Amino acid sequence: SFTKMTGEEFEAVIQTNLTGLFHVTKSLLEKFGTPKRIVNMSSVVALYGNFGQTNYVAAKAGVIGMTKTWARELGRKGFTVNAIAPGYTRTSMVEAVPEAVLKSIEEKVPVQRLGVVDDIANACLFLASDEAAYINGITLSVDGGLVL
Repeated sequence: SFTKMTGEEFEAVIQTNLTGLFHVTKSLLEKFGTPKRIVNMSSVVALYGNFGQTNYVAAKAGVIGMTKTWARELGRKGFTVNAIAPGYTRTSMVEAVPEAVLKSIEEKVPVQRLGVVDDIANACLFLASDEAAYINGITLSVDGGLVL
């Protein structure tokens, strides 16, 4: 929780999830071909917060802010910049959570299931495609309706 989190724990997550995104994008900016699409990864928790994740939520909310700013700044250079906010997705990390906890999460999701990696990948493919050429600065929640 926030009261127990050290400055080092906070900074480590910010460095990885926010500062790292800044540096990677900056270093690749001039190397983009056409179409120029940036799809950033945020998280559903950036939209509603989550107990015990001050650092992660702050970083992922920062990703949304950077996405909107870059969409404004880079749009005139032919870029679209969007973010995806995945919900709970069946990955090896999530699979380590006890099944009873996963069931309770599934019950909160209107589509009554966790996401799968292909759900997120398909959203990325769409936002990187020509079909999304006029979509700029949005955060697409791929969460089965969890944040409704």
